[in-house]
Amino acid sequence: MAFRREKFVPRGGPSGGDGGRGGDVVLTASEHYNTLLHLRFNPEHNAQRGRHGEGSQRTGRDGESVQVAIPVGTIVYDADSGELIHDFTHNGEQLIIAHGGRGGRGNQHFATSTHQTPTEHEQGRPGEEKRLRLELKLLADVGLVGFPNAGKSTLISRISAAHPKIADYPFTTLEPNLGVVSVGDLTFVVADIPGLIEGAHEGHGLGIQFLRHVERTRLLAHLVDVSELSGRDPVHDFEVILSELASFSADLAAKPMIVVATKMDAAQDPDRVEALRRHAAERGLPFYAISSVTGEGLDAVVYAMAEVVFAPAEAEAEA
Repeated sequence: MAFRREKFVPRGGPSGGDGGRGGDVVLTASEHYNTLLHLRFNPEHNAQRGRHGEGSQRTGRDGESVQVAIPVGTIVYDADSGELIHDFTHNGEQLIIAHGGRGGRGNQHFATSTHQTPTEHEQGRPGEEKRLRLELKLLADVGLVGFPNAGKSTLISRISAAHPKIADYPFTTLEPNLGVVSVGDLTFVVADIPGLIEGAHEGHGLGIQFLRHVERTRLLAHLVDVSELSGRDPVHDFEVILSELASFSADLAAKPMIVVATKMDAAQDPDRVEALRRHAAERGLPFYAISSVTGEGLDAVVYAMAEVVFAPAEAEAEA
């Protein structure tokens, strides 16, 4: 609220300016981040408040908005209601997640011909406040699934430039790894998902917390250790993982899949390999036998992955 007070200007009248608008909080998908770790210890983000209106009909300055960078593939939920707000799938995608408040009106707006010295003015409106839950799903074309020590990390290290930790004990991989695979002029992304075990959907082992990362994939490569070193039956291992995938999501279990017998260099019993091959044929699934150590069968598996990944694009081009 203000009144014009100048020499030689009697009864200058109301001159209170409007308040500035508050800034917005904007979520921006960025390829510079691949985890949500930078938000863990900085969970609260406030945009700048708008400034007060001033005399001489001067409007207050608007508050500056805040840009919060998140990885591509982040899904935003309302923390209180659980409602899905947005799924960020493209680099540079932006969403105003909390709008700034509107500035109030100064007393200049309340002057009329019969009410020329108004003392009324309007309070500004507060901006939005939201509590959000962010979930990241990696954007990969092919997901590698299988028991611990089935050779997933070794395979991704051979077909891409990724360097995941590799060791001869279970649960070496504790978080998903991504590798970019090149086939001619084409490239696609492969995700190495930490190993599943029987009862994973009940929380055994590392549970199924990482399976959401393969929900976006176009193809699942099911790796099965056919060497005698595991001490398990390959067909039983295959069925156990299928059961865990189905327990997590029917859509995930229905995804296109290839079966990959690994560690052929250490497989002494051909009957184990043939049993898995026959079982895959009964389910109508393509079967490949590889050794990541010697390189046996790797080219065939990579081309099989590329064929499935790029099949939709080729079909659209022909249409």
